[in-house]
Amino acid sequence: MQKIQILGKPLIVLLFSLPNFAFAEPDADRLFAAGDWDAAADAYMSRTIDDPEDAVAWFGLAVSARQAERYDAASAALDRAEVLKYSPVRVGLERARLGVIANDAEVAVAELQEVASSGFAAVNVITDDPLLMTLAGHADFDELVATMSVQAFPCEHDELFSAFDFWVGEWDVHVAGGAFAGSNRIEIAQRGCVLIEHWRSATGGTGTSINYLDKTSDQWVQIWNDAGGSQINIRGGMTDDGMLLTGTIHYVANGTTAAFRGLWTPLPDGRVRQFFEQSSDDGETWTPWFEGFYTRKPADAAEPRNSN
Repeated sequence: MQKIQILGKPLIVLLFSLPNFAFAEPDADRLFAAGDWDAAADAYMSRTIDDPEDAVAWFGLAVSARQAERYDAASAALDRAEVLKYSPVRVGLERARLGVIANDAEVAVAELQEVASSGFAAVNVITDDPLLMTLAGHADFDELVATMSVQAFPCEHDELFSAFDFWVGEWDVHVAGGAFAGSNRIEIAQRGCVLIEHWRSATGGTGTSINYLDKTSDQWVQIWNDAGGSQINIRGGMTDDGMLLTGTIHYVANGTTAAFRGLWTPLPDGRVRQFFEQSSDDGETWTPWFEGFYTRKPADAAEPRNSN
């Protein structure tokens, strides 16, 4: 792609490259938001004439001109935005787009690599951009996206965060005697960083828990609250018997707190056993609080690790 150097008479060059230029200044930002690219480019040009140091206007002109297929003007305006120290990340992304348009994948990928090397990790900005995603299949581009994805969404790529995935899904829950106790839905959220529980009992009671791996201790944590005012705060990790979390339960109604623990055990038949116990003597002895057996609903399958 041939770039127009902004030296000597930049305004003359750009004026000739932008047809139908109007000296009355419309609202450039409004035209940009509306996708009226020709008019937006003209409006941003008017702003740069009024204030040649307006980096935002130069960048707006670069993007608008590209969208209007005025590529030489877009490149020249982008050069000027860079000279005025407009956001290096946004300039780099825009240069990559121009590289794609020029069918120069090497230049486009090099620009994206430079953006990433500056510490930019918002890979979704790239993967949500249809123009940049035409680079998919280019080895260096694919490697860059993979590397940035690990930085942007580390929980999805850390196997420790999948330890509790056996509990993920849509479940019917029965007590040991077979009576229906309620339904539970456990879903992966925040790109694999959190499990969220949505419980509804057979009698209409509801409860919610947030479950996550505390990376400062590598312990799993559950914070539970239900409509009846039971507040559970337990932590721990995987054992030979399953996920064992210990801590306390607090009853809002009467203000009492007791030692509490829960054990989730994946069973050979695909069910999960959940067993809660409470202690009134600081853990010396334990009393069963709830025992439930989870059976997957017929159409359910465990959610993948990359669930949003």
